[in-house]
Amino acid sequence: MPWTIATSRKLARQESRRRLGPLAVLSHVALLLWTVLTVVPILWTFLASVKSEDEIFGDAWSLPSTLHWDNFARAWEQAHIGQYMLNSLIVVVFSVFGTMLLGSMAAYVLARYPFRGNRAVYLLFVSGLAFPVYLALTPLFFVVQSMGNVPLIGPFIGLNTHAGLVLVYIAYSMPFTVFFLAAFFRTLPTAVGEAAMVDGASHTRVFFQIMLPMARPGLVSITIFNILGQWNQYQLPLVLLQERDKWVLTQGIADISTAAGYDQDWSALFAALTLAILPMLVIYTVFQRQIQSGLTAGALK
Repeated sequence: MPWTIATSRKLARQESRRRLGPLAVLSHVALLLWTVLTVVPILWTFLASVKSEDEIFGDAWSLPSTLHWDNFARAWEQAHIGQYMLNSLIVVVFSVFGTMLLGSMAAYVLARYPFRGNRAVYLLFVSGLAFPVYLALTPLFFVVQSMGNVPLIGPFIGLNTHAGLVLVYIAYSMPFTVFFLAAFFRTLPTAVGEAAMVDGASHTRVFFQIMLPMARPGLVSITIFNILGQWNQYQLPLVLLQERDKWVLTQGIADISTAAGYDQDWSALFAALTLAILPMLVIYTVFQRQIQSGLTAGALK
């Protein structure tokens, strides 16, 4: 039986390639080119992170004569990358949690509860995808500045506060989160939730104990996308965080490359870039199957 299944799959792939013809070849060439353009800069960054500056500006692709691990220590301590990474971690953890909690609740209601104005609210969320973030930088600055004038809580959510940046990240990530999860929630069967409500379960209990576990593939996928997007965000913290001790990782890396004019510490810069890339690379590698299953689950259902 295993041989039969393997053979049938092989024949199916051959038949698919035969039908596609030149299109299949072009698609594979495009994927190969995209892989090279993505992987080569990352490998070069990792290689440069353990080189001296003379080796970086000498033969760029040569292996280092000695592994300069002091580049990482210099980036971590002298450039304060450790503090910036901790700031990024705090901001991303709270913003992703808030995004997923509020986004999943909004998407569930819009997907499963018909009411007057449902479509209008959904389109209002989705319309946020049409506006690049840099178009909203100036209004966001003044909005967050005004939030700082709110009695009692203003100093905690205004400019130069991580809580203010968290709120902006949540608002910035909500359109795609609602768009993705609303489509996913529509594919889930309603029989289980209806049976639970007949047994006396509340809407809240049905959502948290039944629907969220059923939507796990979609939740994992969108969570990873939000982590990647918020970890790599530069424009929003650049505008909203101006005090150096509040900076996040992207600001710290940019500072290394610009603070010293023409005398940059390139070795420390590539070490800092490596420290920024590795956590996201590990997360994506560990959860790539869950991401793929989440993206395809809606289509398969």
